[in-house]
Amino acid sequence: MNFHELSKEDLVNYLEFLLHNYRVMDAFWFLNIENRHSLDEACKINELVWGKVGSLAARDIKKRFGPFEPSLEGFIRAFQLFPWTIMVDYNMELKGDELYLEVPCCPAQEGRLRHGLGEYPCKAMHIAEITEFARELDPAIKVENLFAPPDPHPEDMHCRWRITRQEA
Repeated sequence: MNFHELSKEDLVNYLEFLLHNYRVMDAFWFLNIENRHSLDEACKINELVWGKVGSLAARDIKKRFGPFEPSLEGFIRAFQLFPWTIMVDYNMELKGDELYLEVPCCPAQEGRLRHGLGEYPCKAMHIAEITEFARELDPAIKVENLFAPPDPHPEDMHCRWRITRQEA
């Protein structure tokens, strides 16, 4: 397949297919580890995998789309290119020197709930993912989780993060 010969509409459709396929693969990978071993083991492996994915994605995004200024604005620009940001549809709000990331509706958690599996504790995995993404992009960026499963959370919000940058 030669991507250069595809129309813009076909490229967008293919990109949407890839993102959907990526999410489905991740879901079935996790479910199979959970079913074969345990939820706890699947969560531990997920944390290791997504910490590495966050770091490698930031490195590749810098290489392909950078440079990104060392700032919260630079983080936002880079994080918007991360496939999971697109699939999950994070809300991002910059308030002075703090960036708030929110996930009103998490596709992974909603899928589990639809299938009667209950939420899974994703907090540690996302701490690893977002922290490693930030560290690779700009070591001065600090990531703080305000809540995420297994924490209690509002019905209309699965997780919330505060991102800051500490000048050297």
